[in-house]
Amino acid sequence: MKRIIDYYLLEWKLSRVRKPLLLRGARQIGKTYAARTLGATYENFVEINLEFEPDAARAFAGKLDPQEIIIVLAAYTGKKIIPGKTLLFIDEIQMFPQAITALRYFYELMPELHVITAGSLLDFTIAQIGIPVGRIQVLYMHPISFIEYLACIQPELVNMVLQHDIQKPMPEIIHEKCLSFLSRYIAIGGMPAAIQDWIDYQDPLQISILHTSILSFYRQDFNKYAKKHEIKYVEKIFDQVPQQLGNKFKYNAIEGEYRKRELSPALDLLVTAGIVHKVYYASGQGIPLGAQQDDLDFKVIFLDIGLAQTTLKLNLAQWFVQPMQNFINQGALIEAFVGQELAVYSNPHAEKHLYYWHKDTSPYQAEIDYLIDIHAQIIPIEVKSGDGRTLKSMHRFLQTHANSPYGIKFSTQNYSLHQSVYSYPLYAISQIMSSDCSTMQHAILSLTLR
Repeated sequence: MKRIIDYYLLEWKLSRVRKPLLLRGARQIGKTYAARTLGATYENFVEINLEFEPDAARAFAGKLDPQEIIIVLAAYTGKKIIPGKTLLFIDEIQMFPQAITALRYFYELMPELHVITAGSLLDFTIAQIGIPVGRIQVLYMHPISFIEYLACIQPELVNMVLQHDIQKPMPEIIHEKCLSFLSRYIAIGGMPAAIQDWIDYQDPLQISILHTSILSFYRQDFNKYAKKHEIKYVEKIFDQVPQQLGNKFKYNAIEGEYRKRELSPALDLLVTAGIVHKVYYASGQGIPLGAQQDDLDFKVIFLDIGLAQTTLKLNLAQWFVQPMQNFINQGALIEAFVGQELAVYSNPHAEKHLYYWHKDTSPYQAEIDYLIDIHAQIIPIEVKSGDGRTLKSMHRFLQTHANSPYGIKFSTQNYSLHQSVYSYPLYAISQIMSSDCSTMQHAILSLTLR
């Protein structure tokens, strides 16, 4: 299965300013698979898993001399490690933090050796010990996006979507086909195990079973990063986030005798684990958007819409039986899907932050689902689960924000333009995001190359 990250990994391999690389992201989103895919392009590929093979950590226990380290690792694995010809992949590196420190010396003393690392809960270790600033590179990974899924199912549609003239409607037969593929993707979600099973077996009854298994893995991880007394709060937040999709997150809406001071750290733990993402309020009056964010005003979306639905015990079969009706009924879920897509198509070299906007003053109450910056301009995004013809909030925002020349609406409607609002179909989020970054556009187009 080809991924957008493959393009960036190959770019890293060929770069003349390459540094040891950290792959960051939640558990089970394909980091190990991506490293192995890149490894197939090398003469030698050496993989070490410090959780499964703790004895290998002895290589990092003494002097952090890269030459000494690779001698020990070569002896341990029985494989040659040749700078310039070998990709060394250290998985679950968080199990031995000194191995992260060692990356500095690989960069300084042996830059010709290609080194990639990853870990399922790596960000917790990074928060404690930091990373060698200026001496490593980082790539952030996310679940599989819709356009990546589409490239596996019907790759010719990827080019049609990316290169479509936004001034014209998509041919109706293609529009309906893309929406049909999208409805199935929303049921499946973007977790690689679920996507691959669907590609192989096309069994809709298996989807929830796979989701439940992944959710179980996430729950089992709670005791790895939460203190014993915090676990019950983490569990409560984990179950609560999907129930508050589309709304400002409120701790007092959680049933039971809980206090914010107990629940807030639990939410932060899930954010660090990459399982949930905060969508912060921003005034939208200037760039960067984060300069005007309110840390206490945010929505929260789940890592993956497929997992969110299974947590809510929704009937995934409706996406196959009545897809258009489900688009209308699941407005909060569709909004979360858009947030997930915006994160996937962002620059993987930096952590993606999401923003929204609202005005609560009566009689001009308004809310914009997302704010993004395109070509140094702040663009408001509204998500409509159905046709979504009412855009009072959008026009209110455009009237009060001089740096926003137009808005974007995502819905099941075809392409159109009306009163400075571009209407895009929900399957075309990648088209918007790649328009601001030629590298991302090339990365997406590379999915169709065989």
